Amino acid sequence: MSQNSKEIIAINVKKLREERKLTRENLSLILGFENSYISKLEKQNMNITIDKLDKIADFFEIATIQLFKYNL
Repeated sequence: MSQNSKEIIAINVKKLREERKLTRENLSLILGFENSYISKLEKQNMNITIDKLDKIADFFEIATIQLFKYNL
């Protein structure tokens, strides 16, 4: 089954967040996003901007392109 970019990003952000033992709300606050932003992202209820992808990647110390890779 093929996955789209939105789904892959959601899976990867959730995996990275859980590895750091962060709640969705905590990660949103750390990144300076709206409180429910990460929740909406992980549930695929929004489209993310490149700027926000860059900010997430910087926080997790990975290249932004890594967020688009299946099985990060």
